[in-house]
Amino acid sequence: MTFFTLRTLYVCMDYRAVETTDEYVARLETGSDWRAEIEALAADVDAGAAWFTALGAVQDAELAFYDQDDLEYYSIDADEPLEVASCVGNVSWLNGDRFAHTHVVLSDADGETISGHLNEATVWAGEVYMRVFENDLEREHDETTDLDLWL
Repeated sequence: MTFFTLRTLYVCMDYRAVETTDEYVARLETGSDWRAEIEALAADVDAGAAWFTALGAVQDAELAFYDQDDLEYYSIDADEPLEVASCVGNVSWLNGDRFAHTHVVLSDADGETISGHLNEATVWAGEVYMRVFENDLEREHDETTDLDLWL
């Protein structure tokens, strides 16, 4: 019975093969917005879809946690210098604009962490690696989750 359930879940998953075209590394500009810098890189290299990882430090940050019961984002604000211990995300199209869907783990001077969906952060220093996909990805509203997900 367990095998059947797992197989059923797997068959329902939406997936596709992707081909990559280029890979880039970039330094994010001090004082700029972290996510906007990633979106600008994607625009500069004409990426309609990409995967990225990054690290560095920010001067402040606004994160969000998505409550699955309320179907709503709740803000997490940090107005202090933080290390970007981990940053991962993807680039796709959302309402005609490039959108960097970005998740981060940030740590303070005591090593305490906050994490979640990155809305914005002021770059202190940042380095990003981006792998560009050949075909674009577009987001569309999903009724079940109330999120904008890949088509």
